[in-house]
Amino acid sequence: QVQLVESGGGFVQPEASLRLSCTASGNIFSIYVMGWYRQAPGKQRELVATITSGDTTNYADSVKGRFIISRDNVKNTYLQMNSLKPEDTAVYYCHARAWRTGDYWGQGTQVTVSS
Repeated sequence: QVQLVESGGGFVQPEASLRLSCTASGNIFSIYVMGWYRQAPGKQRELVATITSGDTTNYADSVKGRFIISRDNVKNTYLQMNSLKPEDTAVYYCHARAWRTGDYWGQGTQVTVSS
């Protein structure tokens, strides 16, 4: 099993920046993709960004050029969010895909962008 814990969310004004962190524990060496997803009220959960064990990244068109996903080891994955917009308001979830053991989700961290 894998456990994920997110942190770094908050309430900010448009054009501000936030950095989200995700710490993984458990069978972390089975993980081959990490990612960030978000879900706003009344909307489906959507992909924000992913990063593979080979450091290949993928971004939703809505955040490309503003957000950066990165990792410094197997345990820690980050989402740097710049030039935040009100439409970025959502609960952000850390996600892990592990070989032969399935997908894992964190509890989520709230990001609110409002003037």
